[in-house]
Amino acid sequence: MRMLRTAAEREEAAALVQDRQRWLTMHGLPVPARADIPALFREAQTMSAGLYEDGKLLACMIPERDPENLGWGQGPCLFLQSVHTLPGQSDDITRLITLWASDFAARLDLQVVRAETLARHTLEAEPLAALLRRLTDNGWDVCGSGPGRDGDRVARLELPAEHRPGLRALISCQVHAPQPAPDDRSNA
Repeated sequence: MRMLRTAAEREEAAALVQDRQRWLTMHGLPVPARADIPALFREAQTMSAGLYEDGKLLACMIPERDPENLGWGQGPCLFLQSVHTLPGQSDDITRLITLWASDFAARLDLQVVRAETLARHTLEAEPLAALLRRLTDNGWDVCGSGPGRDGDRVARLELPAEHRPGLRALISCQVHAPQPAPDDRSNA
């Protein structure tokens, strides 16, 4: 797991996001309506990270610490924004992301990881229900649904932070600690 530093790495992540969105559309699954996610990954100021195996990008995301506009959950967290995995890969990628995020949050002295996934229908409706079952099997808790950061209806997910010292043998982490969101209230 490492930061996406170069324009080529960011372009590769944008292409992965486009491939995932195309796959979702072909399978009748929702894609974000309001945000241009590929463009977000292309921006140099976006602190995005990628999961690589043997030089191949398997997943990308934007890890944030204490996002100010999350609107749900209590206490500081590591928030995984815009998690996208390479289509056609096994669920093992999700498991690796889960293990890494839990350990990374613990190393940042945070108690929880939060994430959102699109939920256009009820949480019990397929295919969302199957995704949520896989995520809960990996340790995530479903914390209801509601508006997400980009205005779309989402399922809200939390994962307890946990130190996993043996994980470094499986996943090398070269992700910088995300900075807390600025507190604009001090300027008021």
